[in-house]
Amino acid sequence: MGLMMSEGKFVGRDEIALVSTPAATASWKPVPHVEVIDAVTDVVRAHNWQILDEQYGLARDGQRMFGVIRINRTSSSEWSRCIGIRNSHDRTIAVGLSAGISVHVCSNLCFGGSTVLKRRHTSRIELNGLVLEAVNALELEFLTLENVAEELKIDELNDDEVRASLVVAAEHQAIPSCDILTVWKEFKHPRHEEFAEPTRWSLLNAFTETAKKYSPARADQCYRSLTRLFGLDGKPAELWKR
Repeated sequence: MGLMMSEGKFVGRDEIALVSTPAATASWKPVPHVEVIDAVTDVVRAHNWQILDEQYGLARDGQRMFGVIRINRTSSSEWSRCIGIRNSHDRTIAVGLSAGISVHVCSNLCFGGSTVLKRRHTSRIELNGLVLEAVNALELEFLTLENVAEELKIDELNDDEVRASLVVAAEHQAIPSCDILTVWKEFKHPRHEEFAEPTRWSLLNAFTETAKKYSPARADQCYRSLTRLFGLDGKPAELWKR
């Protein structure tokens, strides 16, 4: 599905349920990873969406959890809609959900603007309500992301524009500078013929193909940076600002 684990490990729900949750303080109450997953899947099923696949990973000794739930709700034959999940027990990130698409031909993941559940101090009952609100909001995020993806597929780039974009992406820390050449090679000689045309869509997939080797935390940073750079949140793209 595109979730990679060069740091940390793939896990199932049973193993996630075994991760201990740190003790709460007066100002901070960490949310158990498994409760986040359960809350999301409960809401997904309440919407009568079918879960096609799911994948989870733990990093930093279980302190950070990342996941992707792929669902059947889409009208496109090129991708599936998916929901990205992240949570932490080390105060680095709040509970977060993102609207995404998983491209069928390569399982690359692309994410739109994130809906972050900003309240860290919450009970399970409150979490359920927050997740319901967030998943409802993701419907618009899905539509925005898919519309932008369709536009990226028709916008062609010349080599100089691609080279400049790679430098900008490194400056925004979407990728480390050592991967500029890796993305360039993937764009010029894609491993999937569907990305042979020199479009912005092909460039995005060159980035996300490269992101497969990253740790979940680094990939999350990459995806969030690409969201702004490519305008996947529906706002003007940072890569082609004049």
